[in-house]
Amino acid sequence: MPEGPGVSVRRATALRALHDRHAAALWRYVASLTGSLADADDVVQETLLRAWRNPGLLAEDPDAVRGWLFTVARNLVIDQARSARRRHERPSAEEVERVEDDRTDRLFDAMLLQDALSSLSGHHREVIVRAYYGGRSTAEVARELGIAEGTVKSRLHYGLRALRLAFQERGVTR
Repeated sequence: MPEGPGVSVRRATALRALHDRHAAALWRYVASLTGSLADADDVVQETLLRAWRNPGLLAEDPDAVRGWLFTVARNLVIDQARSARRRHERPSAEEVERVEDDRTDRLFDAMLLQDALSSLSGHHREVIVRAYYGGRSTAEVARELGIAEGTVKSRLHYGLRALRLAFQERGVTR
């Protein structure tokens, strides 16, 4: 439902009353947390803006609203402290030194895969390698091996189950 001029005026009046009632204490609280008057101004302004965006809040009990305001302000201070801007991190114009890709993980993965595949039956291993590593469809694998497509699907299903079990036996859980 669109806001009429009367609703907007009531919200502005309620927000002004909220500001008058809580802004000074909120500012002192934030200033004590941040140690910066400018940051306190920013956080209080953002907190009140969030209250403005939450129209149901203005109709709440003033004590509940006060707690909400202080919680939002504290969370904003925490977010600000964690931000890169606060830690003075700036993007560097210097080109980052290129790091060579460490192929050790890929080598171990390949060895693990080869070991797990070798534990499968020849029929299961053959359809898995052709389908997944050869990029062939079940129809193509069936045609190449001279077997029914349903047989290829069955071997893939049971072969993948066996492969999953072989990985689990080798401690792979992902």
